[in-house]
Amino acid sequence: MELQEVYSLTKEKMQKTLHVLQHEFGSIRAGRANAAVLDKILVDYYGVPTPIQQMAAVSVAEARYLNIQPWDVSTLHPIEKAIQQSDLGINPSNDGRVIRLAFPPLTEDKRRELVKEIKQLAEHAKIAVRNERRDAVDKLKKMQKASDITEDDLKDGEKKIQEITDKAVKDVDAAAAEKEKEVMEI
Repeated sequence: MELQEVYSLTKEKMQKTLHVLQHEFGSIRAGRANAAVLDKILVDYYGVPTPIQQMAAVSVAEARYLNIQPWDVSTLHPIEKAIQQSDLGINPSNDGRVIRLAFPPLTEDKRRELVKEIKQLAEHAKIAVRNERRDAVDKLKKMQKASDITEDDLKDGEKKIQEITDKAVKDVDAAAAEKEKEVMEI
């Protein structure tokens, strides 16, 4: 393995961490309708836990309303039950063909709670990034021990890995700040 491979692999893993974080942020209810809030909800469909998006068309009707139209009308009640049992905090209304979710405006307390959750998710992402840094530096040290690279290469490599880490942490902070702003503005 060469130095460039270590750098690119580390950068790639840190980018994946950021993508996972952004996906997690997408599932946080921010007061407006967003189909991503349903990502974690599974419906018992003939004994198989199935995501709602695989069972129904999900659309944003208005800024604060989400419509769920199942392809099989017999799944209407299991979908409604799964939403009620989830931690979404929204009571679905069912008209016999479509389930509607009305997203109420967030209270100040709920906003603060969401900001805490955002900060916690961001901190977990930073920990993952630092773990990647540690793994990359360990690889460099093993390469130096095996005489694949010199001590100077090791020092330069550690510096380069730290630069990659700093950028990833800055990206995590920026994503968290953007999500916090979105939650607090609504």
